[in-house]
Amino acid sequence: MSLFWRIFGLNAVVLGTATALLLLAPVTVSVPVVLTEAVILVCGLIVMLVANAALLRWGLSPLERVTRLMTTVDLLRPGQRIAADLGQGGEVAELTRTFNAMLDRLESERAASSARVLMAQEAERRRIAHELHDEVGQSMTAILLALERVADESDEPLHGELRQIQEITRASLDEVRRLVRRLRPGVLDDLGLVSALTSLTNDFATHAGLRVRRRIDADLPALDRETELVLYRVAQESLTNVARHADATHVEVSLRRAGDTVELAVADDGRGTAATCEGAGIRGMRERALLIGATFDIAPAPGAGTRVRLTVPVIRKPS
Repeated sequence: MSLFWRIFGLNAVVLGTATALLLLAPVTVSVPVVLTEAVILVCGLIVMLVANAALLRWGLSPLERVTRLMTTVDLLRPGQRIAADLGQGGEVAELTRTFNAMLDRLESERAASSARVLMAQEAERRRIAHELHDEVGQSMTAILLALERVADESDEPLHGELRQIQEITRASLDEVRRLVRRLRPGVLDDLGLVSALTSLTNDFATHAGLRVRRRIDADLPALDRETELVLYRVAQESLTNVARHADATHVEVSLRRAGDTVELAVADDGRGTAATCEGAGIRGMRERALLIGATFDIAPAPGAGTRVRLTVPVIRKPS
């Protein structure tokens, strides 16, 4: 039965019942209307409206359930669908099927657009890193050499001041090189994921002042470059969030094989998930996870703190 005929039928039941009661009940209406008769008519109207409202709420409940489920759907958490049995036939069932089909299209288009955006982002990172290394880095190196030459030929107190400027320039050059490594992890391309994560955690421990523990399995399967880049970026963003928001003292980074998956986990002992909000960084990690068909979740860490986990399916090559 369609939604139109369902509502029409419910109203017909209410009106038919009211008409039958008027015909069969020993109640008459005088002219002019007597007060008691008016009270009876008003009470009958109220009963009829309440019955109509209750029946309509029962008849439209499938549509309300479908609408309520629609509001919970998030494209960054794919696979959410409305169960077909909620529609109970008619237009609601058609709405359910159409909405699920729309989700299929949107998730596919979102994955494709996210892939293009992330590839463009990585290309821009490489370009900026290249310019920092070749332009800014070389210019600062030339300045450093010139300062060293002038400092060697100068007398005090100018010699001491030039040495101080030289140390400031050297520290700035080191910071530029660190930014280049963050923008373009050359060690990932040259030595692989394990070495890149080792370098990342060592650099993080040095600059953030936190204790970092690594747990990396030795029997990790071979991963393609795109998957390794996603794992590296998720670890990088997770450590950045720990330094900025977690107020933690200890961080554990683990990369292990679990059956047909590879699991990356970053756990801290900070303030926990109550302080975690879905900002641009977390949504960016979710989009990267969708790019490689991985599962991303944030949950309380054992004891205290927050744990970020990325589970990547491993594609087995035919033997």
